[in-house]
Amino acid sequence: MSYEMMVGLQVKNDTSYTNYRDAMGPILKSYGGGFRYDFKVSETLKNEEERPINRVFAIYFENKEKMDEFFSNPEYLKVKSEFFVASVKATTIISEYER
Repeated sequence: MSYEMMVGLQVKNDTSYTNYRDAMGPILKSYGGGFRYDFKVSETLKNEEERPINRVFAIYFENKEKMDEFFSNPEYLKVKSEFFVASVKATTIISEYER
């Protein structure tokens, strides 16, 4: 069993976003997490929250507690501040679920 989120982003700077993914990857892995799917999308047909989306991915963790710990980890927050903020204009949490 794992805990997953489907996330949509509007990435505005691919280079900075790639740097974010590279820097956060080892931290994510240390929490038993990873990416199950990752897509660049060119057209969104339905969007309830109306935030633009050009990237969709499924991120997973061993459980919800590990996810919460990861997103509050000081190292992760530093990486997020350095790379994510500059590279992403909008974030949409599409769903969260146990798998």
